[in-house]
Amino acid sequence: MSGPNPLEARTRVLDAAELLFAGKGYDSVTMRDIALSLGLTHAALYYHFPGGKEELFALVMERNIRRHGEGLSASIEGGGTRLRGKLRGAADWLLSQAPMDLIRMAQTDFAALSPEAAGRIMGLVYELILNRLQKVFQAARDCGEVGTCDPGLLAGGVLGLVESLFSVPVHIVRRDRRKMAYELIDVLLKGIEYREGVA
Repeated sequence: MSGPNPLEARTRVLDAAELLFAGKGYDSVTMRDIALSLGLTHAALYYHFPGGKEELFALVMERNIRRHGEGLSASIEGGGTRLRGKLRGAADWLLSQAPMDLIRMAQTDFAALSPEAAGRIMGLVYELILNRLQKVFQAARDCGEVGTCDPGLLAGGVLGLVESLFSVPVHIVRRDRRKMAYELIDVLLKGIEYREGVA
């Protein structure tokens, strides 16, 4: 009888590590935690990932970002030709996935990584996620659908707004995250009609 498929075993490790890293962050997860969650020995895990926790974290994040990038791209394209539809498509995708928690990652996880690993991960976030959102705003600006804007700033803003909705306790506010995301997108596109001097 043949042993387990090495690719399947590697995927199992990446899946388990992704769950742990997403729930606790880089610093709070040990290789021992990952090994125990899979019923492996600590040594067996290092055999497959000799670079240790940093290698495993980087691989998990790169896989996650690539998956997000592909889904985001398809959802943006599926949103139609107008900016509102494309942004709603992006929001639908982002809300259908576990949050990436980029703020926590940048503030805590990256500080614990080598500059090379952190740079590689952040480069992918920019290339596959932020850059795709930025292009949506650039195209809308170029065709006159919106006026002068900073597409990079707006891309980061939309990503941050949508990701922030994961922290909203929907069972308390009794609102659907998708509807809240659409409302935030509408406010971004139309403004909140602030009236100076109204009491």
